[in-house]
Amino acid sequence: MSSPASKRRLVAGNWKMNLDLDAGLALARECAAALSPVGFPVVLCAPAIHLAPLREIVGESTDLALGAQDLSRHESGAHTGEVSGAQLRSAGCDYVIVGHSERRADHVEAGAVLREKVDRALAVGLRPIYCFGETLEQRDADEVEKVVADQLAEGLSHLDGDAFGRVVLAYEPVWAIGTGRTASPEQAQEVHAFVREWVGRRFGGTRAEHVSILYGGSVKPGNAAELFGQADIDGGLIGGASLRAADVLAIVGAFV
Repeated sequence: MSSPASKRRLVAGNWKMNLDLDAGLALARECAAALSPVGFPVVLCAPAIHLAPLREIVGESTDLALGAQDLSRHESGAHTGEVSGAQLRSAGCDYVIVGHSERRADHVEAGAVLREKVDRALAVGLRPIYCFGETLEQRDADEVEKVVADQLAEGLSHLDGDAFGRVVLAYEPVWAIGTGRTASPEQAQEVHAFVREWVGRRFGGTRAEHVSILYGGSVKPGNAAELFGQADIDGGLIGGASLRAADVLAIVGAFV
């Protein structure tokens, strides 16, 4: 029988604003062809214009799933350039990233915006991958737990237990995203353990035991096994390494 920890496993690749359509389809085909059944989701979070063409490729794989990088806070209507949760769902998505640090910084997303995006995702059957994490200045000021707790609360505290059970969490220390710097396994585990404790206080021990908490911050084939070996790190939200099929497969292989 698999343990609760093994059931929490998930790896998500965030392509960000990279790869043209042909390159994205080629990467997905390579992953689909080489990925042996691993028993947990491997999510490709692609640019919105790639999602519909990727649907068939992802659907042919046992473990691949499709995710979006963002969604609108609005259900529908006159919001030029926005993409709704329902549209993402109709394009084949099962997951959507909410609150990534780049969205928080570049688009000043916080508070009500994040709550509404989480609610829109859940309302149409998407699983939010909810991101949070501190800057280097906040870490140096010994404010990590306060920042993390505040960011979790602003987007998730309004949920009931059943709704929260559909959420995936992703701790991404801002200072380790795209910089080549990575939190040590011990640093990452410390925050993940705090997050699981926060979930337990807010949603109960069962939810804390079953929620997937990913680490996002320069995860690479060379450090994935050590990170994933920590008790409360259930997988990764992968940035740069998700743009190479060989790296994706190696990171997934760190679990199997």
